[in-house]
Amino acid sequence: VQLVESGGGLVQTGGSLRLSCAASGLTFDSYNMAWFRQAPGKEREFVATIGWSGRTTYNADSVKGRFTISRDNAKNTVYLQMNSLKPEDTAVYYCAARLPSTDPPDQAWTFGSWGQGTQVTVSS
Repeated sequence: VQLVESGGGLVQTGGSLRLSCAASGLTFDSYNMAWFRQAPGKEREFVATIGWSGRTTYNADSVKGRFTISRDNAKNTVYLQMNSLKPEDTAVYYCAARLPSTDPPDQAWTFGSWGQGTQVTVSS
């Protein structure tokens, strides 16, 4: 399994970015996908997850109303549209994949495949 994130960068407060995660080596439309982030000196934090069909999504409270997760199963890609960015959104953003299960959808330990991360920096 290979997950490759892209789309990170430097943006001003209030700006927008769209992250992409291209997946290979797996039957993409069988996997739930998620985005996590990790800021310097902090633990990895759940951001959003989307079910294999794209019909079910769940966001962390800290990004509700600002971030939207989506997927295109024809392109084996999951996206994270980030609007109204704040300095506290600064982190390395990681894409993750797992098969559907009854495990909590927002826990990093339940995801077996990870990308290398993409840096997002929001300046004040």
